[in-house]
Amino acid sequence: MNKNVSFSMTIEERTGSGGSPAVEDPLRSLAEEIGSCRRCPLAEGRTKAVPGEGPARAEILLVGEGPGREEDRTGRPFVGRAGSVLDRCLEEAGIERSRVFITNVVKCRPPENRRPKRKEVEACRIYLDAQIELLQPRTVILMGNAAARAVLDVEGIGELRGRVIRGRFLVTFHPAAVLRNGKLREAFVADLRRGRGMAEGGAP
Repeated sequence: MNKNVSFSMTIEERTGSGGSPAVEDPLRSLAEEIGSCRRCPLAEGRTKAVPGEGPARAEILLVGEGPGREEDRTGRPFVGRAGSVLDRCLEEAGIERSRVFITNVVKCRPPENRRPKRKEVEACRIYLDAQIELLQPRTVILMGNAAARAVLDVEGIGELRGRVIRGRFLVTFHPAAVLRNGKLREAFVADLRRGRGMAEGGAP
């Protein structure tokens, strides 16, 4: 894919000629392109790319860091231990996983689950930008420093956690951090609940 390709769509393309949602096919096409992507070296070691999953009209977009071992094996985001934590916390926050779109900054697993390198993030950023453009979510929940840095060019989760930036970007902990430190769970659930309120039209 040319990094200058635009994923912007007209109102007619977004809704279809009859006014019904028409982003399923663009999202599916994007997922297929991610599945065959060779933009960075991470593609060489992957089993499966992990584009993300969720409904085309999701009002909440969750963004993590990158796929882990189980995600690489299945091609689905957040299905390992951190995913189990996320599922339980979403339930506590009153959010159905099936109603949110979940993805990561990079779509292929970094070796040994290391932090994605800047060049890898930059190579994959076009896909995250396209997902945000196609979904047009009311709330984007950035889980962890990697997501906050990739989308907003800021980091420092200790200070950023709980902040809403640019009206719809909510920064919180990564589920893996909650897995390591259960004391973060209450704050994480509170952030998810706040994100739900934003998506329902409440104040940030």
